[in-house]
Amino acid sequence: MQHPVCLIENQEGNKLTINQEAAQILQNITNPVVVVAIVGKYRTGKSYLMNKLAGSNDGFALGSSIQSKTKGIWMWCVPHPHKHGHTLVLLDTEGLGDVEKGDSKNDAWIFSLAVLLSSTLVYNSIGTIDQDSVEKLHYVTELTERIKLKASKNDDEDDETAEFKRSFPSFIWCVRDFTLKLEHEGKPITQDEYLQNALMLKKGMSKKVQDYNFPRECINHFFHSHKCFVFERPASSSDLQHLEDIPETQLDPKFVDQANIFCNYVYSNSQTKSLAGGHTIENTTAIHEALSVYKEEMNQLVKTFPTETQEEFLQYKEQAENMAVKTFMDRSFKDDKRQYQAQLMKDLHVLFEEFNRRNEEASITKCKELIHVLSVNLEKGVGDGEFCKPGGHKLFVEEKQRLIDSFNNTPRKGIMATEVLQEFIESKKNTEAAILQADKSLTLREKEMEEARIQREAEEQKHQLEVEKLKQEEKLREEQVRSFEQQAIMLKEKMEQERLQMLKENEWMIEEKLREKEKVKDHPHKANMLDEQVQDLRNQNEQTNGNDWIIHGIGALSEVAALALPGIYGKVANIAASFIRRIF
Repeated sequence: MQHPVCLIENQEGNKLTINQEAAQILQNITNPVVVVAIVGKYRTGKSYLMNKLAGSNDGFALGSSIQSKTKGIWMWCVPHPHKHGHTLVLLDTEGLGDVEKGDSKNDAWIFSLAVLLSSTLVYNSIGTIDQDSVEKLHYVTELTERIKLKASKNDDEDDETAEFKRSFPSFIWCVRDFTLKLEHEGKPITQDEYLQNALMLKKGMSKKVQDYNFPRECINHFFHSHKCFVFERPASSSDLQHLEDIPETQLDPKFVDQANIFCNYVYSNSQTKSLAGGHTIENTTAIHEALSVYKEEMNQLVKTFPTETQEEFLQYKEQAENMAVKTFMDRSFKDDKRQYQAQLMKDLHVLFEEFNRRNEEASITKCKELIHVLSVNLEKGVGDGEFCKPGGHKLFVEEKQRLIDSFNNTPRKGIMATEVLQEFIESKKNTEAAILQADKSLTLREKEMEEARIQREAEEQKHQLEVEKLKQEEKLREEQVRSFEQQAIMLKEKMEQERLQMLKENEWMIEEKLREKEKVKDHPHKANMLDEQVQDLRNQNEQTNGNDWIIHGIGALSEVAALALPGIYGKVANIAASFIRRIF
């Protein structure tokens, strides 16, 4: 992207809509994304910091008056400067508190969207972190009213808010035009300690104390990795009105250094945007991506149709299917009931049958063309009456056998060769019978013996064709079993990775909540609530340490596959049970 585009349009300050152009840009990104959003009061220099993160002097509108220039949420996607193969998505939000809007709820919507979309949330303010600046961040106290992590209305609200920290971004407070000394009780403190002190809770249960504590509790409870940066004034008041046009050499050196430190911290510490469990994309898109991979791979094989053998076709199909399933596994999200994976299995089966049909048709076409070329002499002899004379039947049989030998010795005919040849031989049955009866060099007994031989060969050929069909069907059944077991193996690997991810996330959540507990140790009720949440997380870890939930996942896959797929998949419950016994 050469410049930012509007992602969320704010129409007349009371309706938010998604810009489809920007949405398509996001859809086209296949790399992991690191999303940094900035919020804060309008005309506080938010856009300058975002342009700095983008490595540009301009892009996001800075404006030179008190009128807010950024309406809605603007997006700029650039290659991540520190993480190869990642995309940095920068979101510059409409300034909060714009008097032109007239609807304070609109600010809360913008703030909530910034929280949901980002992996790092930057809050930008002017002056100091004091009670007034914290109160201006009242939008954080409204998040529980506007964001729901669980669908059921019966879910416990405390349980839900306990999960906010897992889904919410890290939090950075940028204090602009900071003029105070970083000291506390006469001792130097760090920028982070400055923020921590500002977020400390007061003792007491009075309404005034509760009002003071509430926004601080929300910041501590909802966000993690609380970080603070303070910035000198970048230039004189007159220069601030055209900051984007001022070379860095003319800005305050301290401000430039502070901005560079801020950017490097964001580059190094902002995490990939993901939902709980590390998932990054919705399941319907995951299916489409997987099917695209399968079709792309199989279309390479189409160029070589027909395949020499069924084994060759199935080996290539197995490779393409494994790549497709891996694509789905990498991108699918909380497919707990395995319904999306079952849909993928069904769609892959339909595509397999289509490619198998095309392979068969290519074989039939090639075989018929080959027989047409090889049968020229035979057809000419029949037409010219060369076989309607004494000894003509022997000549017919010899010419027919030459055709059969040449056909069988020609490579790359495909899996329908036997069937096509049998059809041709069957089509000449009446012709051969007429030639046999017209051959005056043969006795009646010899003709009867020859008819018996022809009948016997026809039955043998029919039996051979049936045997080949049974073998092909058996190979297909074996391939379907292998396909299900391979998907089950990949599901097991994915669930094991998810288990490790969940354990890692829960351990991180436990550490976060223990740190949070330390801040509220003078508030027994809140400390006890955090103790309960920590115990719940430890219980979750114990429950996921065994194999039961993986076995349940494979069982769920077999159940939905049995309903969704034909043939061997109707027996997958038994296959799954046998498979589970082998791998555990």
